[in-house]
Amino acid sequence: MPVFLSERPLPAVPVPSLIEFYKEEFVKHQQCLAAQREYFSEHAVRSVEAALCRIISEIDALSHKDDADVVVARLLKEFDVVTRLSAWTDPLRIN
Repeated sequence: MPVFLSERPLPAVPVPSLIEFYKEEFVKHQQCLAAQREYFSEHAVRSVEAALCRIISEIDALSHKDDADVVVARLLKEFDVVTRLSAWTDPLRIN
């Protein structure tokens, strides 16, 4: 009996485009923070920037974890508390 693709286990390695997507989301938070820099103390900005840079530099390793999607989602929510990126809307996406 033939083995169908859906019956084969998926590889444990994440798709490169998913890693790039994660990176892009964290870079968006960096850009949003930069645009709002005047509203935060220098210490707060440096702390958040350091955390974002560390995550971006380690995103490849992070993406290989079994619970990567849960961890990344949690991190993005935590940064959103500061940057409020999700509150910004793209007028081209509104129907």
